[in-house]
Amino acid sequence: MAARPRYACLVARDPVERWRDLGSFIREQRFTARLSLRRLSELAGISNPYLSQIERGLRRPSADILQQIARALRISAETLYVQAGILDAPVDGTDLVPHIRADPHLGESEKQALVQIYLSLRTPHAQEARHAPRHTPDVAEEDAH
Repeated sequence: MAARPRYACLVARDPVERWRDLGSFIREQRFTARLSLRRLSELAGISNPYLSQIERGLRRPSADILQQIARALRISAETLYVQAGILDAPVDGTDLVPHIRADPHLGESEKQALVQIYLSLRTPHAQEARHAPRHTPDVAEEDAH
């Protein structure tokens, strides 16, 4: 039985469109976080003009720069990697961060708190799941043998 693919590509195939979409996504996240372009560039440790060019789709940021931007926006770097086409989006659609950020019933501070809590809880479990054996027999099964 063939393994089911874990990821499916959901980003634009055209590179120009992909970088424009990435820039728009970063801009939306910046607006959601209520950060000015200048403040985000300071938090991310990149120049203001460079960040502006990324948001307008004129520059192709490296994975390291995307990680710095993600950290400053308090989102997962994986989210930006998917937007940039570096990673394919998970098929199972379990990333709740965009849904939390889009909730109109929550204020910005509540959204940031929920995202931070969600990511802190998710990361250890994702790492455990990657390293855990496929099947661990329970005690009753072991005693039966």
